[in-house]
Amino acid sequence: MDRDKLDKLFDMTGRVVIVTGGTRGIGRALAEGFVAAGAKVVVASRKAEACKEAEEHLRSLGGEAIGVPTHMGDLDDLAELVRRTVDEFGGIDVVVNNAATALAKPLGEFTVEAWTKSMDVNLRGPVFLVEAALPYLKQSDHAAIVNVLSDSAFMFSATISMYAGAKSALLAFTRSMAAEFAPLNIRVNALAPGTVNTDMVRANSEEAQEVMRSLALMKRMADPDEMVGPALLLASDASSFMTGQVILVDGGMHPH
Repeated sequence: MDRDKLDKLFDMTGRVVIVTGGTRGIGRALAEGFVAAGAKVVVASRKAEACKEAEEHLRSLGGEAIGVPTHMGDLDDLAELVRRTVDEFGGIDVVVNNAATALAKPLGEFTVEAWTKSMDVNLRGPVFLVEAALPYLKQSDHAAIVNVLSDSAFMFSATISMYAGAKSALLAFTRSMAAEFAPLNIRVNALAPGTVNTDMVRANSEEAQEVMRSLALMKRMADPDEMVGPALLLASDASSFMTGQVILVDGGMHPH
């Protein structure tokens, strides 16, 4: 190992990365990080205005980027996201399944509508986006999938079991994908953030946020930028002998 080889471990120059939920919070930080590492980034989010703003922002940072309005619960949207990506950049090297909905109800109060929305966005969407992108990932020499989970997948997660259950299932799919795609040279890993200072977290009461902070050994929330290093590790050649794994980036909330 020398300096030149070390620098190349995290170099994403020329690689095409899809980041879902990429217009704010963790996804936006990841998109900025991938652009800084040299990648061509496709940001997907439900709102067209947010996608346009994120595209312009990433280009202002010197990156090649497009924003594609995408609802993770709409399979046609997922196919269009892949099509737009390939039309613009010629292929796909990395898929980062970051989009999520925090919708949750206590057990005993589930509705079919809430269940469907949660599972469509948090589980079905990520799985079927990978299905749509798979023909192009097969053609990449650096193919990687990063599924963004949550610490809740590993905890009791009372009152948010719908969300936690979907994230637990996505972990199971991460491991199955890793096993099935290994012969295709496609690596699949997961990132499990703890409490991060995002709109999703700030939507909770201040009391609930304080509980979230107190659960971590480090007694604070993460800044979204603190997810960039771990995500870049999983998406780049720095983790070339790593697949089927999950990294918890949670300030010690869940020692694992």
